[in-house]
Amino acid sequence: MKINVIGLPLVIVAMLGLAGCSTPSVVTLQNGTQYLTKDMPKTKTKDGFYEFEDIAGKRIKVRADEVGTIRKAD
Repeated sequence: MKINVIGLPLVIVAMLGLAGCSTPSVVTLQNGTQYLTKDMPKTKTKDGFYEFEDIAGKRIKVRADEVGTIRKAD
């Protein structure tokens, strides 16, 4: 019983701390398409693509020359 009383608040604090680590962002393509991402996209890869995961969990790979802007979500 004592472990549950102490452990539950610690788990909640840890989850809140991890939630604060992500930086949602908006990737806007040259054609106006926008993607809301869970975190800032990886920088351009060797083959000239940006890779990121949208908020639905789908992996997106876009050519760097198609990307217009990348900014933090409001």
